[in-house]
Amino acid sequence: MLTRRSLLLAGLGALAARVAAAREAAPALMLAEVYRPGMPLADYWVSEKYDGVRGYWDGQQLWTRGGEPVVAPAWFTAKLPKQPLDGELWAGRGQFALAVSTVRSQTPNETAWHSMRFMVFDMPSHGGDFTSRLAALRKLLPITDAPWIVPVPQERATTHVELHALLDKTVKMGGEGLMLHRGASLYRPERNSDLLKVKLHDDAEARVVGHVPGKGRHGGRLGALLVETPDGKRFKLGSGLTDAERETPPAIGSWVTYRFNGTNPGGLPRFARFVRVRLDLPS
Repeated sequence: MLTRRSLLLAGLGALAARVAAAREAAPALMLAEVYRPGMPLADYWVSEKYDGVRGYWDGQQLWTRGGEPVVAPAWFTAKLPKQPLDGELWAGRGQFALAVSTVRSQTPNETAWHSMRFMVFDMPSHGGDFTSRLAALRKLLPITDAPWIVPVPQERATTHVELHALLDKTVKMGGEGLMLHRGASLYRPERNSDLLKVKLHDDAEARVVGHVPGKGRHGGRLGALLVETPDGKRFKLGSGLTDAERETPPAIGSWVTYRFNGTNPGGLPRFARFVRVRLDLPS
């Protein structure tokens, strides 16, 4: 007879296997660090940060950041070039949920896909620095008869004051934030400071590894999520959860986004609060 411990170990083993498989399938993408006031802006390009699903075109197939194939209508990808492109599958400002549901559906919803855009911001296999890649991208896109494939507008970053003025303007219009690409940087498929995200608040992703029972008002349902960051730090995430999310909490193994206000000396986030489940990342 299987004991509770053996069942738990078996479950953890299956989760580890799924995580390893997802990492193996995931495309090698350049990931952003967080911009901090005072960082040098020389040689950076600035663009809007689109709140959608990271999309990687390998020349034949669209993939999510987590390594899942995107089942898009044939017309959506027919005009894409043969070289790899990195971008965001975006449904418009404030339409993150629509973008996720559209991209994750295994049966393409034609109506939904007609509202999608592939916002292309890089050419991973080009080999040149970002300024050179941007010049090549501007020659490649846009495509006249495929207006849903959009080269992301880029302009030179100037001063910190102007950067924050642009950030405020973008957020007031419903945007999520800004991105900074260093012009002299090569495409390195790792998290690095050649790519920076600029937002009004800190946010990050973590994997759910446990459910902490609630007490008092939350007795009988979820009190907090036990989450683990990509670098192995664990903490409880209780603030920001709705009553419905406490009744039916995010599954163990799923990824969630949380906001926070800096970190403590041990590197854990301060005042962390739950934002949403990241359905675009593999469980």
